[in-house]
Amino acid sequence: MSNATKSHLDDIDYPMVKIPAGKIQLRDDRTNSQWMAEIKPFLLAPYPVTMELYAAITTKAPVSSEGEQKPVVNISWNDAITFCNLLSQKAGLKACYSISDDGANIICDWESDGYRLPSEAEWQYACKAGTSTYRYGEIDKIAWYHDNSDGRSHNVGKKEPNAWGLYDMLGNVWEWCWDVYDEKVYGSYRIFRGGSWAEEERGCGATCRRRSHPTFSIDDLGFRLAKSL
Repeated sequence: MSNATKSHLDDIDYPMVKIPAGKIQLRDDRTNSQWMAEIKPFLLAPYPVTMELYAAITTKAPVSSEGEQKPVVNISWNDAITFCNLLSQKAGLKACYSISDDGANIICDWESDGYRLPSEAEWQYACKAGTSTYRYGEIDKIAWYHDNSDGRSHNVGKKEPNAWGLYDMLGNVWEWCWDVYDEKVYGSYRIFRGGSWAEEERGCGATCRRRSHPTFSIDDLGFRLAKSL
């Protein structure tokens, strides 16, 4: 492993934020339903995965090579799962995801020490960081969104973090979560959260939910790394 790649692993591994145990209420406005989720302590990266890190681990250049510290985008849910396993293997950790030969069935080992996507409940709980409002701060101070982004993503960590030291949880890029949205209605569609540089203000909030097919990718959708404790 090159020194450059090892430094990327160290940068991701060492500063991950420990998120305490707690509870969070989630809701689905489409079905007008609410539910409570118990959150075990876990680790969450302070930033979305960057183009620099993605290229270093996969040896694949992102679709856009402009700005190595920008969040990597045009990444499908399947791409994100594959990246988590590859990063775990390179770091000498047990991969979280078991993937069937045809790629149709993916199982998460929540006891693994490897990298994974956060669950939707973990993501929302970490985003809110103990707050009870739609956002953890004034939108122009914490997020890149339609009104201030100049129509593009920005380097991670340039806006104010939330109370737990997490940056870009709102705005900049949407972030894939592990969860299936509604299997009976939408099949394998997975959830993404947080809003993006292209969203209006109302689309950048802790409870805003979107979903798409696990093969879907677009220029304002990336992901963030989590680890179980």
